[in-house]
Amino acid sequence: MELIRIQKIIADSGYCSRRKAEQLITDGEVKCNGHPVKLGDKADPVNDLITVCGEKISAEPVTLRYIKLYKPRGYVTTMSDDLGRKSVTELLKGIPERVYPVGRLDKDSEGLLLLTNDGALANDIMHPRKHIAKTYRVTVCEKVSEDIIDRLMNGVEIGENEFTSKCVVTVLTEEEDRTVLEFTIYEGKNRQIRRMCEAVGLNVKRLRRTSVGGVKLGMLRPGMYADLTDKEMQTLNAAVGRTSGRRSKGGSTKQKRGNSGKW
Repeated sequence: MELIRIQKIIADSGYCSRRKAEQLITDGEVKCNGHPVKLGDKADPVNDLITVCGEKISAEPVTLRYIKLYKPRGYVTTMSDDLGRKSVTELLKGIPERVYPVGRLDKDSEGLLLLTNDGALANDIMHPRKHIAKTYRVTVCEKVSEDIIDRLMNGVEIGENEFTSKCVVTVLTEEEDRTVLEFTIYEGKNRQIRRMCEAVGLNVKRLRRTSVGGVKLGMLRPGMYADLTDKEMQTLNAAVGRTSGRRSKGGSTKQKRGNSGKW
């Protein structure tokens, strides 16, 4: 059988995304036939024993699942948390597949989070070269001038020699003590929106992601999730440049309540 890169075998198994698999390999958490592996190593997914953190990786095809979740504030976007904080996976009760978050939303942010066990699609969505559009509704405590809007749209410095790319920023509503902005960005730097606002002297009061790759939050409320519909899958596949893709298991549009106790 043809040998395959180990990070791809891990991603195809549904364990995690390819990017996360590469990090696990770098961290020394992956072994093949009992021996640590390094990036670029290949293996036979059927005859070689691959383990991640001591857990055997199955070579059997997995049922692919594509889910959108309204992440509430106060939850971390990880599979588990060493500090005992609430994880988004706690909201996905009754889902037998091992799905994982595509990208992140920080603990104090809320809104649309995609989860899947399709490693190839997750890698496409997160890859910087794909320039996947992500839209956020951001409430700040100040009035926002045209000059600040122009600075945000043309890129600002958010760290030492770290600049944001051009984006779209629109004023949705403006009141005496707050302004609601809509950001559409095409990259995914760590806490990017908050750091952009901080760079121009704006204090973020609320941050909610409303769209990723054309898939919208829709009528979901905090803690609720739904399988992506066929139409949403077509939109997402088009955004990453796929000509076709497999439909979400069940293709259900029914909203389900997570473990947050909220509808």
